[in-house]
Amino acid sequence: MSKETINYILLIVITLVIAIVLSLILRKLLSVFITKYVEKLRTDPTNFLFIKNSVGFIVYSAAIVFIFFKIPYLKSLGTALFAGAEILAVVIGFASQSALSNIISGIFILIFKPVKVSDIIEFKDGLRGTVEEITLRHILIKDFENKRIVIPNSIISDETIINSNIKDDKIRKHVVFSISYDSNIDKAMDIIRDEAQNHPLLIDNRTKEEISNNTPLVVIRVISLSDFSIDIKAYLWAAQHSDAFSMSCDLLKSVKERFDREGVEIPFPYRTIVYKKDLKKDEENSK
Repeated sequence: MSKETINYILLIVITLVIAIVLSLILRKLLSVFITKYVEKLRTDPTNFLFIKNSVGFIVYSAAIVFIFFKIPYLKSLGTALFAGAEILAVVIGFASQSALSNIISGIFILIFKPVKVSDIIEFKDGLRGTVEEITLRHILIKDFENKRIVIPNSIISDETIINSNIKDDKIRKHVVFSISYDSNIDKAMDIIRDEAQNHPLLIDNRTKEEISNNTPLVVIRVISLSDFSIDIKAYLWAAQHSDAFSMSCDLLKSVKERFDREGVEIPFPYRTIVYKKDLKKDEENSK
């Protein structure tokens, strides 16, 4: 092996080692900055996390370009490939189409911010969770079972999603209660309103005009007369999604207990079962 070849190998090894160390140092510094200063400055950490997650890609890409330009054989090979291999360029273009789509979508997400770190988002298929990271390729979501889900950026750009935090963290929660036709509707509505208004996570989202017009803090309406029940919906406001979920769970329990104590029946379907042998006996008796 010639001395020149050994020098080129050393150059590649040293360049890659420097790239790895530099990437680790930059990611560590950015992590410290994000942890210590973002909360103090009250700024959105999305941009900083995006840069942190892109550092490795940028450093390694720069290292590869440096190696190609420093080694004559690789430089001439790269020039030949770019100058004459049009078919190869087309193949590489098709192969990298999905990756480039995710990178471009990631940049658009960073610029237009349809989602940010810590936003709670929901997809059409019911998948829901909190955004933890936004990288060049994907978004990392933690669902409410503490599982991590990786979503390619192109899907975020193409699909309709529900973002509970995009403008305002406050959320209106709908909780439905069903009572039997024999129960007193007004009494049931009073119990629901009383339990809701006494819940510590309920917030007052009424405007000054609504307060002056005596609009109730908790709006309750009969929404349907179904086969077995009267359905009543309570409209509740909470400061954030997790509060709304906790409040709805608490109210389902406390309202059920009040219904039991005060004689409001929660219905269940009644079914009449006819045995075939009994039906046959009735037919014989009728003859």
